[in-house]
Amino acid sequence: MKYLLALLLTGLATASSAQTGAQPPAYRVETVASGLEHPWSLAFLPGGSLLVTERAGRLRLIERGADGLLKLRPEPVAGVPPVLAKGQAGLFDILLDPAYASNQRLWLSYAHGTREANHLRVASARFDGRQLQELQPVFTSQPAKSDTQHYGGRMAWLPDGSLLFGMGDGNLERTDAQRLHTHLGKFLRIHPDGRVPADNPFVKREGALPEIYSIGHRNPQGVVVVQGVPYAHEHGSRGGDELNRLAPGANYGWPLTTGGVDYTYARITPYRSLPGITEPLTEWTPSIAPAGMTWYEGSRFPGWRSSLLVAALAERSVRRVPMTNGMPGPQELLFRELDERLRDVRVGPDGAVYLLTDSPQGRVLRVVPAGP
Repeated sequence: MKYLLALLLTGLATASSAQTGAQPPAYRVETVASGLEHPWSLAFLPGGSLLVTERAGRLRLIERGADGLLKLRPEPVAGVPPVLAKGQAGLFDILLDPAYASNQRLWLSYAHGTREANHLRVASARFDGRQLQELQPVFTSQPAKSDTQHYGGRMAWLPDGSLLFGMGDGNLERTDAQRLHTHLGKFLRIHPDGRVPADNPFVKREGALPEIYSIGHRNPQGVVVVQGVPYAHEHGSRGGDELNRLAPGANYGWPLTTGGVDYTYARITPYRSLPGITEPLTEWTPSIAPAGMTWYEGSRFPGWRSSLLVAALAERSVRRVPMTNGMPGPQELLFRELDERLRDVRVGPDGAVYLLTDSPQGRVLRVVPAGP
């Protein structure tokens, strides 16, 4: 079956602008590819093709043909490492090397091990257009955890060339997010070859794992670096989803502080803030279940410039969060008319906004201005 670029929706956007009072821009949404099993992340290759991860453990190539149209290659990319795909575990993020055009290297994050003893792993490989070669694991979280929840997994490059990525708390022993002898519930920072940067904040702390960048995170699934500053969001439980500006050595509170309650409606903590805890820039209660995140500074939608775009699973939307001097303004809800769980949002080199729908028959969607 061929997956040609096909029109899905036309006409004016029906995004909610009640929070901003602004007239939403007109856009149309096109299907780039379909039939993907819980797509999780995508990366844009030089020349216009795309790589998409499927949580089930496959990496898929969407190629741009001589006719300029995008088509999903039927067979998955070979050479992907073994992935634990169960529950929330699977193949997660994909990130190209800043020098990909010359070295063809990329990074993958994924669940590694068994259900009883598993880790978040980050590995590097070279993509030759058909398969991954020279696979090299560069990080494996410690210690091993049981069960298959709360992995985090999103990655981003910092301006100095180091790699920043999130690790969830595992949803077992929450207070591990506050403990420095475990990677659970942290943001982590390494060099591309896996070495630990000498200026990481806990390098000289006895008993602390040196990769730790920040602590007190529940399940971070979005991170983006804007003008050198990393922003990240994370899932709360029943409410208490957060958008944070990350700083080395900072404590973001989980589970000592939160705006949410447990799924059983039990109180997690009596505190929403405490001394020494960095409070979120924005909190979402009820939970929107934030997933991917990107920064928009394109020309196709001028009204969206200088905004974070946050994909939301439970809310079935993208939240546009305008940022001024590092602080969020009134938010706008986009793409709710799709009525889809949205796992990721990215801005392509063509200036269009790309979405991944989270379902057993997931799609890659492209958002462009309405018109001929």
